[in-house]
Amino acid sequence: MRSISSSMRESLDACASTLCNCWRLARKDGAIMGFTDHDRDLSFAGVAYRAASGLSAGRIEAVVGLAVGSGEVVGALKSDGLVERDLANGLYDGAAVEIWLVDWTNIDNRLLVDAATIGEVTRSEFAFRAELRSLAHLFDETRGDSFQRGCSADLGDGRCKIDLGAAGLHTTGVVVGMARGAIVANLASEFGDGFFTGGTLTVTSGANAGAKVAIRSHRRSGANADLALWSQLAGAIAAGDALALVAGCDKTAATCHGKFGNIVNFRGVPHMPGNDVVISYPSSLAPTMDGGSYFR
Repeated sequence: MRSISSSMRESLDACASTLCNCWRLARKDGAIMGFTDHDRDLSFAGVAYRAASGLSAGRIEAVVGLAVGSGEVVGALKSDGLVERDLANGLYDGAAVEIWLVDWTNIDNRLLVDAATIGEVTRSEFAFRAELRSLAHLFDETRGDSFQRGCSADLGDGRCKIDLGAAGLHTTGVVVGMARGAIVANLASEFGDGFFTGGTLTVTSGANAGAKVAIRSHRRSGANADLALWSQLAGAIAAGDALALVAGCDKTAATCHGKFGNIVNFRGVPHMPGNDVVISYPSSLAPTMDGGSYFR
């Protein structure tokens, strides 16, 4: 049960309200921002809450049990800390949000109303709308291993154990131009076709600095490389923009063994029978299927 101080209760019971909303936002890259719907800036717990943020709270729904509650916050793209490019490039995806009810006459009187994470963000020309998901949504995430042909680990995570910082798995490059919707880049090292397919590209300078996107395809084009992306960057790509690339993995046993030499940590079942075997009929011409090894 939530406890409320006597001074905060007095503020809640007062005939004239002196309460305002404050939002503390912590992005995954470590940036922390504060916003308030009060008419002047407030500061507490080491965070400055900006009044000129153009934010306002929408309806918040809470439910009993483990069902996911939801809410939203609406804001104008006019704060120094809220840039359309950062929203489009996903820097706010999954950011942690604390919602505080604060007595602006005495900021020591404050109450943590809710904690949430940012979900879907929609943008218009001058404003944005961010979905706030309650922490119960974490119970909907997949836990544990799955029985599948492909590897269930992500390249470089604790189960894969590949060191993505090792030589030969990453490189840097500089944008040369655009061709057929793909980025043409001059890479610091040469790699074969498809080496970075499924990997990540991080823009380290220019209008999209800090943006990280998945690479749809990678192929060599003379001395350069063509890089097609799964999602469009918010800002324009310009010649001279610096890039950082990390290798991709298609999660097959052949790639794990041949490309990374990491088959000992492969987290899939490559010899699992497919649907064609499951629905097939017994036949004297087919191998005996008695649960034994395919390689006897």
